[in-house]
This record gives sequence, C-alpha cells and structure tokens, in this order.
Amino acid sequence: MEALQNIVDTINTYLSDYILIVLLIGAGVLFTIKTHFVQIRCFGEGIKDVFGKFTMSGGKHGGGLSSFQALATAVAAQVGTGNIVGACGAILTGGPGAIFWMWVIAFFGMATIYAEAVLAQETKQVAADGSVKGGPVYYIKRAFSGKFGTFLAVFFAVSITIALGFIGTMVQANSITEAIENIIDPERSNILISLGSVNITVTAAIAGAVIAVISGIIFIGGAQRIASVTEKLVPIMAVIYLVGGLVIIFARIKYVPETFGMIFKYAFQPNAIIGGGIGMALKTAISQGAKRGLFSNEAGMGSTPHAHALAKVKTPHEQGVVAMIGVFIDTFVVLTMTALVVISTLYAGDGVLASGSADGVMNTNMAQLAFGKIFGADIGSIFVAVCLLFFAFSTILGWNLFGKINFEYLFGKKAVVVYSVLAVVFIFIGSCLRNDLVWALMDMFNNLMVLPNVIALAALSGAVAVSAKKGIAAYKNRNNGK
Repeated sequence: MEALQNIVDTINTYLSDYILIVLLIGAGVLFTIKTHFVQIRCFGEGIKDVFGKFTMSGGKHGGGLSSFQALATAVAAQVGTGNIVGACGAILTGGPGAIFWMWVIAFFGMATIYAEAVLAQETKQVAADGSVKGGPVYYIKRAFSGKFGTFLAVFFAVSITIALGFIGTMVQANSITEAIENIIDPERSNILISLGSVNITVTAAIAGAVIAVISGIIFIGGAQRIASVTEKLVPIMAVIYLVGGLVIIFARIKYVPETFGMIFKYAFQPNAIIGGGIGMALKTAISQGAKRGLFSNEAGMGSTPHAHALAKVKTPHEQGVVAMIGVFIDTFVVLTMTALVVISTLYAGDGVLASGSADGVMNTNMAQLAFGKIFGADIGSIFVAVCLLFFAFSTILGWNLFGKINFEYLFGKKAVVVYSVLAVVFIFIGSCLRNDLVWALMDMFNNLMVLPNVIALAALSGAVAVSAKKGIAAYKNRNNGK
C-alpha cells in the first residue's frame, strides 16, 4: 500500500505541477484568443441569461433541463470543499498572492468552459424517448474518428467514472461526516469498529447511512430530480456562505484594503511571506494558485459539460455564456469570499499569520479559525462545518450524474442500476473510512481525465470560434431589433 501510495503521488506531482498546468492554461489562452475574449465580450449576456431566467422551481423539460437547471447542476459540482479547504491550502502554501493567480486562471478558464459547453451542446444526442445524452465522450469522437477517438473516449469515460462517480463521491461523503463530527462532542462518538489505525464511529456510521439513503433516493430520479434539488440547494448554500463571509468582512472592514494589497503584493513577492528564494517562492505561489484554481472551477476537466449538454437552449452559444458564469461564481465570488475572510482575519493587521507562519494552523482549520475570530470559536466552527456539509453534498449530486452518463456510455442503459447501487455503497464506505491512498487515487484519475478532454478541445477550437462568432452576431441582432 505504501509503495502504491508513492507511485500515485509521483504521478500526481508530474501531472498537476507540470503537464496539466501547461495544458489547461494553454487551452484557456487558446480559446480566449480564438473567441476574441468571449469572457469579456459576452459577460453581460451571460449574467442576463442566468439571473433573467433564475428560478428555484424550473419544472421538467422533457428529456433535458432548463438552462439554469443545467448551470445549477454544474455549479453544484464546482462549488465544493475546494472552495474552502482548497483556497486555504493555496494561501497557506503559496501565500496570499496565490489568490491573484487563481483569478488569472479563472479568467482564462471562463473561455475554456465556454468551449466545453458549446461542444457539448453541438454533439449531444437525443434518443427517441426525448432523453438527452452529452459530454466529452461525444465531442472527443467528433474530434478524432476511428480507433484513436474510441480509445480516448473510453479512457475519459473510465477515468471520470472512477474519479467522480465512485472515489470522488466517497471522499466528499467523508468530508460531510468530518464536518458533522466537528460539531458533535467527540466523546459522544463511541468507536464501533477498530481496524488497525482506522476507526469507524457511531456518528460516522449513522451519518453515512443517512447520506447514502438520501443520495440514493435522489439518484433514482435521474437528471431531472438532481436538477430539481440543485436548483434549490445551490442558491441557498451560496447565500448562507456569502452572508456569513460578508459579516466577517464588515467586521474587519478597516483591513480590507490591506487584504487586497497583500494579494497583489505577494503575487509577485511571495518570498516576503512564505520564505525561500524569490524564484522558488514565485513558482510555489503560481503553482498553488493554478492547481487549486483549475480544480476548483473545473474548467477543462470535462466534468461540467455533461450538465450543460442537457440544457434546452436555442443555440450552443447561449449555454456557453451561461457556463462562463459558473466559473465566475465559483472563483470570483465563493472562493474569493473565503480568501478575503481568511486573509483579513489571519494575515492582515493583528492576524496570527501576519509573519507568515504559526503553529497549529492548517488548511483544514484555517477557515474555522478565520470565522471563529468574529463569531467565536464554537459558532465559527459550526458555521464552516454546515457550509462544508452543503458544499460536499451538492458535489456528490453533480459528480454522480457525470459518472452515470459515462457508465451508461461504457456499459449501456441497463447497467445504470448497477452503477447507482455501487455509488450508494461507495458513499457509505467513504462516510466511515478515510484513507490517504483513496484521496490520492481520486486526484490521479481526476488528472488523467483532463488529458483526452483538452486534446479534443484543442482539435475542435475552430468550431468553437465559429459558434462564438455566430452567437455574438445573433445576440447583437436581437438587441438591435428591440
């Protein structure tokens, strides 16, 4: 197990630190240029489409979803524990300047996710019963015909099913039970089973069973029921977290200018706070910002196109601009709120990390410490735990749907029942057990699924550029006609 852990960690290091950063940033720059900065030109259109069609009861749409339901399902997958723990980890390791690089990555990622949504719409398949299927496997085969295209599509489908459908939901369920146990007195959690260094507590087992049952009920309803839940859950969880964050920011309002100053200063002089030489410190800041940013907003990963393919829209461009707003909400709103809260309380002014380091501060407890500084330790811990619970559960719903679509692609519609049963079992097991190798394996398959997706995106960049040109022209014509 230790040898396998080392192998997986080595693979992840090369993939996430070098190969994927180059590929994903390169894809973002490519589509920004190809679409003539679609994330700027069409930002207003995307905002208007999202909030102009906002509803928490979108109803059923035949075999597909409304544009907002598709976005809510995508955002449910995007906004997860990475927006809290991931952001904290980036700040702790790369300094406050890592947030600047997250913003840069998200800016280019908006163009990438536009391309993913457009291609998912263009290649989706509608069955005789009206049900819709779509995602990277379909545009991968459009990009590459023959055996090579089939190989890449199968490679992607296997990777995402393992990464998100099984292992991913497993670790998210574990995050939920950890959040619950942070609220409950540990002394009340009697050990149910002890196996080596792994303990299953009564709290974890009960919570795991409840999560698994609720998830199973939602899964049975398919995409329609998942969309119905996410269109209600996502706005509620976002508002709760943002309101809590705004309370902290208003309480530390005099430190907000300093907070932004630290983000920009340490983006280019990170060695002043994390130590070491300027070269290595800058590499760390950029690397942390890029990795955490890319895998927070999921632009280029090939996950959210499954949701955007289900949207019923007039043109692919319409869902493309809506998809961009998903990245904006994930990074520039939710993740940035975490950053402002943490930096304004723990770094700025009298913060415990003002000098760059402090004992006992980790990425897993930074948010609790930050919120606890204003709310009090107990209430701060409970607030973050509740938000983590919502974020992780919404991610389970989105990831399960993405995994199911690819499992059906691999094994046919009849196999979906098997997938759903396995998914529920993995959720329960993940609630009770934590293993570092499991988390590392999820990261590895997460990384691997990016490769065929980005290759296909690059091959179809011309088609994306054409769609953007037509979509922007049509939007201008509609506005001029009013």
